[in-house]
Amino acid sequence: MASSSGQRLLRYDRRLGVRFVAGADEAGRGSLAGPLVVAGVLFDYASLHGHRTRPLALLNDSKQVDPEIRETLLRAVLQAAAHVSVRVIPACDIDRNGLHRSNLSGLRDVLTDLAPRAEVSLVDGFRLGPLAPPHSAVVDGDTRSAAIAAASIVAKVTRDRIMRRLDALHPRYGFSRHVGYITPFHSAAVREHGPCEQHRLSYAAKCYAAEGLEPAA
Repeated sequence: MASSSGQRLLRYDRRLGVRFVAGADEAGRGSLAGPLVVAGVLFDYASLHGHRTRPLALLNDSKQVDPEIRETLLRAVLQAAAHVSVRVIPACDIDRNGLHRSNLSGLRDVLTDLAPRAEVSLVDGFRLGPLAPPHSAVVDGDTRSAAIAAASIVAKVTRDRIMRRLDALHPRYGFSRHVGYITPFHSAAVREHGPCEQHRLSYAAKCYAAEGLEPAA
């Protein structure tokens, strides 16, 4: 019988041969509006077995999981993890500090938050510099490591929930439909109404082309 995606990801982490494995990932890097959400998840592999792993059978990169299953997996991750940390970086901070710097800072912060300190910390694709806890960058890590995939789920579900709340505050932009990413509808709404305070004005988006465009109330 073929193993599930979750079993494959858990095996990757177990082969590291340590008890505490942390993973970190983010959601919303390419979004035109809304925050960047960064999550860190710590698994204790001394206690993560049997009935505690079964709910993680469908664990995978959040982009490969349907929204309903992501919600179920979030509950499974929160029950299975030894510790979870989430940082929400608003659009104004991204504009002030830059996307890449904001992302690296958030990833450093969530790994630092996790306790007890992981013996191995894994990050999806990025080296975080000397200020971060010791870590390894894993290319396509959210499809290889259970800890990174779990962080991906936490970040994605958290951000989608935030964007649905922002849709109620700024209904003209359809945030619940596209969660802040560039779509024809989103671009047309920005051209018609101007950007709101949730838009990342530092991005070179075509829908910002009009000179003197200011955030709408």
